[in-house]
Amino acid sequence: MAGPVPELDARAEACADRLREADRVLLASHIDADGLTSAAVASTALERAGISFETVFAKQLDESEVARIAATEYDTVLFTDFGSGQLDVIAPREEAGAFTPVIADHHRPADAETEYHLNPLLFGIDGASELSGAGASYVLARALEPEGGDNRDLAALAVVGAVGDMQNSDGGLRGANAEIVEEGVAAGVLEEAKDLVLYGRQTRPLPKFLEYASDVRIPGISNDANGAVQFLSDLDFDLKADGEWRRWVDLTMDERKTLVSALLRRAIASGVPADRIENLVGTTYTLTAEEAGTELRDVSEFSTLLNATARYERADVGLAVCLGNRQGALDSARKLLRNHRRNLSEGLRWVKNEGTAVEEHVQWFDAGTRIRETIVGIVAGMAVGSGGISRSKPILAFAEKSDAEVKVSARGSHVLVRKGLDLSAVMREASRAVGGDGGGHDVAAGATIPKGTEREFVAEADRLVGEQLK
Repeated sequence: MAGPVPELDARAEACADRLREADRVLLASHIDADGLTSAAVASTALERAGISFETVFAKQLDESEVARIAATEYDTVLFTDFGSGQLDVIAPREEAGAFTPVIADHHRPADAETEYHLNPLLFGIDGASELSGAGASYVLARALEPEGGDNRDLAALAVVGAVGDMQNSDGGLRGANAEIVEEGVAAGVLEEAKDLVLYGRQTRPLPKFLEYASDVRIPGISNDANGAVQFLSDLDFDLKADGEWRRWVDLTMDERKTLVSALLRRAIASGVPADRIENLVGTTYTLTAEEAGTELRDVSEFSTLLNATARYERADVGLAVCLGNRQGALDSARKLLRNHRRNLSEGLRWVKNEGTAVEEHVQWFDAGTRIRETIVGIVAGMAVGSGGISRSKPILAFAEKSDAEVKVSARGSHVLVRKGLDLSAVMREASRAVGGDGGGHDVAAGATIPKGTEREFVAEADRLVGEQLK
């Protein structure tokens, strides 16, 4: 059966055939939104194919984690949203007969090979912007369809994963991701539209919807509660219903057009650059099977909800939500989301107050224990462009992982990537230079390094970025 990404069809079929041959499969996945949706897509496909499996999650697939996997009784291990960058650790275990790996990933592969390796980068497709981990899992799921089966409904989760991986940052999903969107629309599980792309269309009251918009900052509205209320009060339609603020999802199309027009006029009058104003409107994706006005209806809000689970050691909750649990798991996820938002807000406030240390080619901050190592990368991404933190240099963010190790997250921009930035290579080479390891994407990557080597790491990363951008 032809899949959504023809270039990957043959490899996906080979991986699917290997999984069908297994008595049972260990499914191992990453803990972010892309990793959770990858696991949900893969586990649903395995179940529908009648393949016995167990699911485990890991923050990082390092040598010790691979050793734990090798010590299990599973002969076949399916890795989703990681595995490619750790092939140099996995391949020796495969050669020793510990297990056969099947990998559905989109990160830059390490310098090793394995037979059942489904990664867009191996076929000339950009894994940082054109296909996510959940997308790779979806391609595999389509190949796993039993006779007469149809896994296109899983396109909804694949799109949540792609958006959670920030692959829609250029105004919408493109490349192989767009092909998956097309299948989801055809299956009736997705709607694609042009709309205001501010976060919180489904759940935020209108004043907060505008006040908290951070991607495009409009003076007198963004980060200004009174200003946002005043702006809305000047519009000629009802802002409240039964005494409660309405949300974007509650507005009619005419009301939305009125608000957008007024917002554009304010942005132009305030001197917001034209390219930033254009970013106010883009492609949005709605999950049609989910209840309107909930976090699950909008792919961006859904992905944030998922990040709030596994990053706080509750991957089981996030997976359950992905698999359709709308009772206890969703309630737990919402509680975790409130905590997650509070931690992000406090972390961002700390970074803005402390600022960054600026080197020749990079900028950085060391949060120590003030920001959880599982969210320090998100905070770093949010901080760029705010509080005087420059967009012109990649940012490195350090947080304590254990008594002996430090987590490093790096974030860049697509503008810098077009100039030659590759943070995956920077993180891998700089971390290994100080006795750690890392990898990821060109625009976002991470590493774990020994405590006490932070300054040495910064110096090496600064040198590597300088070489890439010269």
